[in-house]
Amino acid sequence: MRTPRTATGTPSAPPREPERAAPARRPGGRTARTRALVLDAVRAQLVEHGYDGLTVDAVADRAGVHRTTVYRRWQDVGGLLADLLTLGAEDDWRPADTGTLLGDLAALNHEVHASLTEQPSVAAALIAVSFRSAPAADALRGFWEERYAQCETVVERAVARGELPAETDARALLVAATAPLYHHLVLLRSAPDPGLPDRAARTAVLAAEAGAFSR
Repeated sequence: MRTPRTATGTPSAPPREPERAAPARRPGGRTARTRALVLDAVRAQLVEHGYDGLTVDAVADRAGVHRTTVYRRWQDVGGLLADLLTLGAEDDWRPADTGTLLGDLAALNHEVHASLTEQPSVAAALIAVSFRSAPAADALRGFWEERYAQCETVVERAVARGELPAETDARALLVAATAPLYHHLVLLRSAPDPGLPDRAARTAVLAAEAGAFSR
């Protein structure tokens, strides 16, 4: 609140009415709560019933919201899946900093392994759905682009430590390090292998040190 300015011989201005504080904004509000309920329902419906069991009506019933609300905001199943992936990209995730390239890649791979082998696996379900839904495929592609961009710091730190040459292609190295996990666990549907993340990381590091990913 401003105070009235006074000067010798000049009357002070009359005090102003104190301004009313704006009502505190509720964090998120009703819209955020509705979004959370709906996307939680999408996740649960997807892992339990697959893409064929994922409908707007089923999601609305499961979330406890009116179906017109879901249709108005998300239009269809593709919109629901796209927003679920958008939500995943909105987190503050950052790759681990272990002090070595091998440690960083292994930590990243262990996170990927955990997400693909947990039961039920939302990540595996979303990958499967991306082959049947164009909006989901586009959203998943955007999600991976964001994740790989965030992970480029792993390679930048390795270059700064002198572990890798400056001309190393960060994206190529990261794809090579993580690809074996998706190949074995998603494409081949192999049994979970706790040693796979470390082996894949070690192979990628050896290749990078030999200049395999130089631009």
